[in-house]
Amino acid sequence: MSQGSLLERIGDWLIDQALITPPIVVTFQQLCVRLQAIGVPVARARLTWPTLHPLFRAETVLWRQGEQTEFQQFNHQEDRSEAWSLSPIAWMLENDVTVLRRRMTGREPLLDFPLVEELHAEGYTDFVAIRTALSDGAPELDRGSPNFGIYVTWTTERPQGFTDEDIDALQRVQRAFAVACKSAIQPQMTANITNTYLGPTVSREVLAGQIQLGSGSRTHALVWYSDLRNSLHYSETLDEAAYLELINQYFGVAATAAIDEGGEVLAFIGDAVLAIFPIAPSDSPVIDPQAILEATEAATRASRSALAAGEALNVERAKSGLGPIRFGIAMNIGDVRFGNIGTPRRLSFSVIGATVNEVARIEKLTKVLGASVLATEAVAAGDPEAWTPIGEHLLVGRQDAMPLFALKEAKPAADTLETEAA
Repeated sequence: MSQGSLLERIGDWLIDQALITPPIVVTFQQLCVRLQAIGVPVARARLTWPTLHPLFRAETVLWRQGEQTEFQQFNHQEDRSEAWSLSPIAWMLENDVTVLRRRMTGREPLLDFPLVEELHAEGYTDFVAIRTALSDGAPELDRGSPNFGIYVTWTTERPQGFTDEDIDALQRVQRAFAVACKSAIQPQMTANITNTYLGPTVSREVLAGQIQLGSGSRTHALVWYSDLRNSLHYSETLDEAAYLELINQYFGVAATAAIDEGGEVLAFIGDAVLAIFPIAPSDSPVIDPQAILEATEAATRASRSALAAGEALNVERAKSGLGPIRFGIAMNIGDVRFGNIGTPRRLSFSVIGATVNEVARIEKLTKVLGASVLATEAVAAGDPEAWTPIGEHLLVGRQDAMPLFALKEAKPAADTLETEAA
C-alpha cells in the first residue's frame, strides 16, 4: 500500500477522533506512533495550542520515542520571557510563517534558534515546525498577532533527515489533526471559562443543561460569607487602580482560603465573598453527621487560613506604607435553593434562602461584637472546642434572637470606621 493511501487512513482515523474527542494527549501520542508505522521517521514531536485559562496562556504535549509523553502548561508571563522571544514559534508568529524547517546536518547546519541548537546537541538531524491557524474563538497570542492556532514541531534522528515526501506527509496530516485538536480544545476552553466565572459545581450544572430560569435543586450546605471592612472609605480615598488592587488582594485572601478547603465561591457581591460547603441534597432522608462535621471543620480551617493570610498580607502592606485590610467572616448551616435566578435572558446561578440572608446579617455583627468570625449554633456544634458562645443576638428581619459563637484564637476585629454601613 502506498504512503498516500496510508496517510488517507490516518486522516480518516483523525476524523473519527474529532467525533469522539478523546484526550488530546492520547490522540497526539497515537498519531506519532502511526506516522512512524508508515515510515515517517519521527523521533520527537511537540504540540502547542492556546487556551483560555486565568493562569495559563498555552498548553503543550511533548512526545519522544521510547519515553513517557509529557503535558505542560505555560503561564501568561512566559510569553514575554527571553526563551519565548528566541523560540521558533515566536518568530513564525511575528513573521506570519506557517512552515519552518531547519536542517541540522552537513558542514554548515542552520542552528539559528536556541531550541534547534539544543536538539542538534542531542543528536537530532532535522527539525520542521508547522502552524495551522484556527478561527471561531481560538484566542490570539496578543492583539494584532497572527492566529496562534495549532503549532507542531517534528524532529528526526535519521542521518539524512526528513525527505520531501516526509514533510509533505506531515503537512497533509496536520490539517486533519488540527480538526481533531479543535474538537478537543474547544470544549476544554468552554469548561475553563465556566469554571473560572461560575465555579466547578455550577459549571457542571450549566454545561449539563441547567440553563432555564428556576431550574436547580435544594441543598443542605454550610454557607460561608466574608465582607471587607471600610470599603466605602477606601473607595472614596483611593484612586481606582489602588482600590482595585486592594479589592483583589482581599479576594485573594478570603476566596482562596475557602476554595483551598473545598468550598465553592458562588459570587463576589461587591466586596463580599459568598461560598458554600455542600453537605447533602435537602431531600436526603437522613443527613450524615459526618458530612456536617467535615463541612464545619473545613469552613473553620478556611476562616483561620483567611485570617492568617490577611495578617501576612498586612505585614507586606505596612512595609509599603499601606493601611491594613480587615474583614469579617460568618457561617451558617441550612437548606438553600441552588439554581438559576434572574430573567429568562439573563441568568445567575446562585443560592438563595433564609440561611443565606441570615449569614450576611451575622457578618455585619462581627464588627459590632468585636469578633472576626461568627457562626450559628449548627456550625459550632460540629467543633465545640473551636468556638466561644457570645450570647443571643437579634438579626434584622428575624423576630427571635439567635445564639452566636465566636471563633477562638481569632483576633478582635480592629475597625476604625464603625459608622460605615457596608
